[in-house]
Amino acid sequence: MREHFRIAVRMTIATTVLLGVAYPLLVTGIAQVCFPAQANGSLLRHTGRIVGSRLIGQPFSGEAYFHSRLSAAGDGYDAGNSGGSNLGPTNARLVARIRADVARRQAENPNAAVPVDLVTASGSGLDPDISPAAAYFQVPRVARVRHISEERLHSLVAAHIVPRQYGLLGEPRVNVLELNLALDALAAAASNR
Repeated sequence: MREHFRIAVRMTIATTVLLGVAYPLLVTGIAQVCFPAQANGSLLRHTGRIVGSRLIGQPFSGEAYFHSRLSAAGDGYDAGNSGGSNLGPTNARLVARIRADVARRQAENPNAAVPVDLVTASGSGLDPDISPAAAYFQVPRVARVRHISEERLHSLVAAHIVPRQYGLLGEPRVNVLELNLALDALAAAASNR
């Protein structure tokens, strides 16, 4: 019995060291050498400081910016509380919220249909991307507030559309943070002229 206990203790220590320490250190080291940007969260820098991640959405509420998808994660875009609202499509609260959001969006751009991703949250609540239709829908508001031509903003959105991966996986999308950073750069370049 004592021999079995010693074997069990040695195996526990060996597997803990091997699988709990050595293997994670090896994988982390390989990731840092081969894929440092991805291993560190795909962080975006602007004027020397970190402003966000390509992988995690964040709220943009100012009228001069393109807005992200809604978030049901915690108090909104809370990476520590990721998840959807768990409200079903017939839930009265969800239906009322969506109707109010659709009405608000239609007031912003009355001549266009409201893209569904502007009034619904993603499953994780952290989606950093919107559809090209959602970005184009917001162009008139941003153009009006920033005093930039709609054609110029259409070109900016088109330049930031990420196509399907390998031509068939996923849907075309626009990263909202990257688009807003480009929008700020466009405004800064215009003011320096």
